[in-house]
Amino acid sequence: METQDQVNVMPRIGDKAPSFTAKTTQGDINFPEDYKGKWVILFSHPADFTPVCTSEFMTFASMQKEFDELNTQLVGLSVDGLYSHIAWLRTIKEKIEYKGMKNVEVTFPLIEDITMNVAKKYGMIQPNENTTQAVRAVFVIDPKGVVRTVLYYPIAMGRNFDELKRIVVGLQTSDAYGVALPADWRPGDDVIVPTAGSCGVAQERMESTDEDQTCYDWFFCTRKLAKEKVEALKVK
Repeated sequence: METQDQVNVMPRIGDKAPSFTAKTTQGDINFPEDYKGKWVILFSHPADFTPVCTSEFMTFASMQKEFDELNTQLVGLSVDGLYSHIAWLRTIKEKIEYKGMKNVEVTFPLIEDITMNVAKKYGMIQPNENTTQAVRAVFVIDPKGVVRTVLYYPIAMGRNFDELKRIVVGLQTSDAYGVALPADWRPGDDVIVPTAGSCGVAQERMESTDEDQTCYDWFFCTRKLAKEKVEALKVK
């Protein structure tokens, strides 16, 4: 018999994303191997034919081109079956209009997980919230198959999709330019220069004449990073 701890096991930031094979609305997948070289947002929702989940899928589908430009694959999951998924997505396209979105077609894969095998691998079943539905989990996985961000939302709360995109852009920017990002960072804002490893280097950095860099103390230096440089990452 599974213990609650086994049900709640979840990958942590820096872990390799657990592998699995699954049936989806776009055919069988081998995860994360099929998406090597791409960023992935793997996300779960509690159930098909529910209103909050419907609003989320419409938003994700409407933003898919933006995520494509960021070399980012969307992969959804719930513990419903494949035929339920197909019927729900058809209903969304044919009947639902929300915030000006209508005739929305979801073309990214939606995983069938009636055995809860994948949900349990990713700690998406939170027994104190619900024992038969996945919470709203989000895993951002990098092109090497490493988990870079983990977010959990309660069943009754829809996700912030601007933030999900900001996370992907931020991780790509940090990786590409070797910088850290301050609170509420957006492309075009100043970035943080990582703390120097020694006092001598820190002092040298404090005395730098680089016009793009500003140091407030040895541990807090920022520099400019043009929005165009961040947006240039989209084409790579």
